[in-house]
Amino acid sequence: MRPILMKGHERPLTFLKYNRDGDLLFSCAKDHAPNVWYADNGERLGTYKGHNGAVWSCDVSRHSTRLLTGSADQTAKLWDVKTGKELFTFRFDAPARSVDFAIGDRLAVITTDSFMGNQPTAQVKRIAEDIEDQTEDSALVISGITGRINRAVWGPGNRTIITAGEDATIRIWDSETGKLLNESDKEVGHQKAISSLSKSLDWSHFLTGSLDKSAKLWDARTLTLIKTYVTERPVNAVDISPTLDHVVIGGGQDAMNVTMTDRRAGKFEAKFFHKILQEEIGGVKGHFGPINALAFNPDGRSFSSGGEDGYVRLHHFDPDYFNIKM
Repeated sequence: MRPILMKGHERPLTFLKYNRDGDLLFSCAKDHAPNVWYADNGERLGTYKGHNGAVWSCDVSRHSTRLLTGSADQTAKLWDVKTGKELFTFRFDAPARSVDFAIGDRLAVITTDSFMGNQPTAQVKRIAEDIEDQTEDSALVISGITGRINRAVWGPGNRTIITAGEDATIRIWDSETGKLLNESDKEVGHQKAISSLSKSLDWSHFLTGSLDKSAKLWDARTLTLIKTYVTERPVNAVDISPTLDHVVIGGGQDAMNVTMTDRRAGKFEAKFFHKILQEEIGGVKGHFGPINALAFNPDGRSFSSGGEDGYVRLHHFDPDYFNIKM
């Protein structure tokens, strides 16, 4: 696996997202400008300029026409994927952290941080087909959570919203009423902040990564814990293979605690686990700092990683990877 090194950001990476077809890769970083790349060769297609703060996450519509980004500048922005034109800005009273389109792209959930006395929220916005009809109005505002909401995603059939973050608790909410339906058990759940959350291709289960040095697989409807994957480093990023029974986990400690020996010691590798057997099956080294973002290509033939070092690394699997048997 010879990685393609993509240098398009001046600050640490925060998030990676493939489009549904798997031919485009979108990257977010603390340098204010999301990028889009060709997913096969790592060639940069363009940059989306308009944010004035770190961009924490992004999502792309089903047909790759619109990009949604959430930023520390207290806005979330809708972009035209092809032209890079800024279409609309949602303004908030706090940094916008997590963004996620619903099935059908007519709704999006956006989280805001606690800031200047404002409590964290998860807000549902209607996304107009005609941008002229777009408004900033929220269809639903979920509040009452203590600690930052690091990820909020839609559950199966758009019927629920799943949130996770600093208080180490996963919650499932009714997406119409905002009523709390379920929350993770403190005994079997994460013991420290949840940094990342990734859904399976069919949305039936999802994977969370935590600073407690573990990743956990959950049933998306019942919130039953299915599997746990244990590492020796805080987990910053996770993803589920769309084709194999594999999950990938990445992390490392905070940047302030990093030493130059950590890379040689293999602390910054992306670790692969068998999803069912929970056993580590391999690792990919390369980053010079903690891994902050991971994403499998929807075709399962490659994955990308983004690090504190400002690089995106694109890894195409060799044929042997698909013959791994446990």
